[in-house]
Amino acid sequence: MPGWPASDFPSLTPDSYTPTSPVDFRYNCIAWAAGDQSRRWWPDLMGIGYWPPGAPREETVPAFVAAFAMQGYEVCNSGQPEPGLEKIAIYAVRDSGLLAPTHAARQLNNGNWTSKLGDFDDIEHAECDSLNGPIYGSVVVYMRRVRT
Repeated sequence: MPGWPASDFPSLTPDSYTPTSPVDFRYNCIAWAAGDQSRRWWPDLMGIGYWPPGAPREETVPAFVAAFAMQGYEVCNSGQPEPGLEKIAIYAVRDSGLLAPTHAARQLNNGNWTSKLGDFDDIEHAECDSLNGPIYGSVVVYMRRVRT
């Protein structure tokens, strides 16, 4: 039984994901997508969360794109697997007409995706769209980099 309300992720069914790690409050979904399990990433104005120096400290899609660009990612057209490349997906919801970033997922070597769901566990899911819904919105940007 997942720790999150089923209504948060209406397309995430028990047969569409696999839990891959237990609850861990040290890091969040943005950190997980960036490969950092030691701290929480968020561009909060109080400077509480880690945010890459030089990336705008604001909750906008361009700020998230800039933060991941500093990790070697570049914007690409799709989440389709490409040999030798690692991809991320940035999710957002529309808030007062603006896109507000909510989540990021990272593509695994097998083409599936990995996500940390809030303060809950990490999961592996086959489709980015399985997280679409009222909490995360949908994918608004895909980015890629050479797999390290």
